[in-house]
Amino acid sequence: MWTYHPDLLAQPVPRYTSFPTAAEFSGAVGPPHLAQALATVGPDEAISLYLHIPYCRELCWYCGCNTGAANRTQRVQAYLLRLIEEITLVGKALDGRGRVKRIAWGGGSPNALNPTDFDALMRHLSQAFRLDDPVMSVEIDPRGFEWDWAAALARNGVTRVSLGVQTFDPAIQAAIGRVQPTEMIACTVARLRAAGVSSINFDLMYGLPFQTVDTLASTLETALSFRPDRLAVFGYAHVPHLIARQRQIDDSALPDAEARFAQAEFAFDWLTCEGYKPIGFDHFALPEDALAIAARNGTLRRNFQGFTEDPADVLIGLGASAISQFPGWLLQNEKNAGRYHLRIANGLLATERGWVRSRSDQRIGRAIEALLCQGVADLSDLPDIAAVEHRLARYVAAGLATWHDRRLLIRPEGLPYARTIAAALDPYRQQSAVRFSSAI
Repeated sequence: MWTYHPDLLAQPVPRYTSFPTAAEFSGAVGPPHLAQALATVGPDEAISLYLHIPYCRELCWYCGCNTGAANRTQRVQAYLLRLIEEITLVGKALDGRGRVKRIAWGGGSPNALNPTDFDALMRHLSQAFRLDDPVMSVEIDPRGFEWDWAAALARNGVTRVSLGVQTFDPAIQAAIGRVQPTEMIACTVARLRAAGVSSINFDLMYGLPFQTVDTLASTLETALSFRPDRLAVFGYAHVPHLIARQRQIDDSALPDAEARFAQAEFAFDWLTCEGYKPIGFDHFALPEDALAIAARNGTLRRNFQGFTEDPADVLIGLGASAISQFPGWLLQNEKNAGRYHLRIANGLLATERGWVRSRSDQRIGRAIEALLCQGVADLSDLPDIAAVEHRLARYVAAGLATWHDRRLLIRPEGLPYARTIAAALDPYRQQSAVRFSSAI
């Protein structure tokens, strides 16, 4: 179904979980901007929370997350105390405004904590914010997920979990520093279902060292034997110039760009033939899952958690490196753990950099989100539309997109090019020297 156009995929582009992207964030944005943004939250406005736990039991070589090893109890406990203080600070700034409809936990691996720490953080959240029966989701590392953690998820009402699976192939697991037998995944899924988790996502990857279409097929077959409600199939982004731990991965074993394209197409075809509905280009969900329903009825959104059915315009990030999103602001906390500690200990909000979104930024952001979520966007009110049309011309000429007046439609064969098409709307990408991951 897809045609490989290497020239149209040559330019690495962002994933566009925000616009502008974090590459544009400026250090001129800080705590006063977060305070200003929090003051705009309405009394009963729906808000979402994201809590970043920057620790893992073991560090995987491929991972680009802001995380460290959870091998020093004192360091982890000190971080949790600061996180509780930040929760209190942000809660006071809101002063009772807003209703928390969703809470997402990520990292790192939240289950690198003790389950009792998770309970304590939940208690502090309920004291600092107005929780309105929020949908709760947690990222889980199957390595170290035991019954005590399953019980903690159950008593705190967690209904959604995302599992870092990546691949079921033992040789590829060893090549990326993430060894987890299939039996471990099976035990984790059984514990999650017993705990009342109704939506389980598997994160899988293509483009890994030594990976072929055949080994990917084996992983997909094993994954589907567990019938996860959702799957994300990401292309591995090899950027060792940015992520030092990736230098442990053998570059010569990585599939080339054309092989990556073939793997992505194979995964798409396999999963859609098995009854999963495509969500954008690299996410899939069973037809009855909330994500598939949102895609079907046109309410799918995209934020720092990726594709979501969360309708909230306000996402508040808590913890080191966490990003908050407001209509007029994008605000990232201090990444460095030591400086994060100092800011919170001095009673300051942790914002270290970000972006004040102009009306033009917001219009472009809405158009990019519509393209990635619905495959179509009205571009009539974009600034410098002539330049945008010029940048899009080669995708239209290749039959990957088409115009209907000022509405741009990505055709089915254009799906793997969605991010590069979106980048044509992004004026900051045209002069930027920032290096991103491959588009596919």
